[in-house]
Amino acid sequence: MSEHRVGEEVAQRLAAVRQSIAEAAEAAGRADPVDLVAVTKTFDADHIRPALEAGQRMVGENRVQEAGGKWPALREEFDGIELHLLGPLQSNKTKDAVELFDVIQSVDREKIANAIAKAADSVGRMPRCLVQVNIGNEPQKAGTLPDETAALVERCRALGLTVDGLMAIPPADHPPGPYFEALTALTAACGLSDTSMGMSGDYREAIAHGARWVRVGSAIFGSRPPIR
Repeated sequence: MSEHRVGEEVAQRLAAVRQSIAEAAEAAGRADPVDLVAVTKTFDADHIRPALEAGQRMVGENRVQEAGGKWPALREEFDGIELHLLGPLQSNKTKDAVELFDVIQSVDREKIANAIAKAADSVGRMPRCLVQVNIGNEPQKAGTLPDETAALVERCRALGLTVDGLMAIPPADHPPGPYFEALTALTAACGLSDTSMGMSGDYREAIAHGARWVRVGSAIFGSRPPIR
C-alpha cells in the first residue's frame, strides 16, 4: 500500500475514533473531558505523522528507548505534543523518561516513584504521573494492588510527584465493566478524579464508566508491525 494511502487511512480511522468517543461521552451524559491518547508504539514516524497532521497531540509509547528514537524529531515538526509513557518503567531508564515524557502513566511501586523524584530534581523537570493499578490482581501484570494503591499515592505526593489519577488494564478474559467501575471507585477513594482506562476494543465502555483518558492504538494505526 502506498504511503499516501496509508496516511489517508490513518486520518480516516482517527476521525472515526474521535467521533465514537464523542458519541460515547454523549450517551453517558458526560460533560467532563475525555481525552484520546493515540498509542504509537512500534509504528515509525512516517506512519504516525498523518495523525499529527490531523491535529492529534496526545500520544503514548510503551518503551523509553523506542520513544527516544522518534519523538524528539517529531516534536521539532509539530508543536504541542504531550507524550505519555504507558509501559513499565525500569529504574535505570528513569532519567531518560523524565527528560522525554510529559506524563508517566505507569508508576507502579515506591522504587519507581523515588527514582522519578530523584531524576526530576536532577534535570529540573517533573512529568505528571498516574499510579498504575493491577485492578484484576493478576500475578503476571504490572501495577500496585488495589488495597495498596492509596498508600502509594500518598508516598508519591510526599515525594513531590504530581499524581493526576490512576491507570489500569482489566484482565483480558473477563468483561471489563466491573474493573472499570472498581478503578473509578478506587480513584475517588484516593482523593483523585481521573482515570486512564479503555483501549481499542473497550474504550466506549470505559467512557461510560468515567474514563478521562482512553488509550487507542490499533483502531487508529492498524495492525502493529512485529517488534524488532
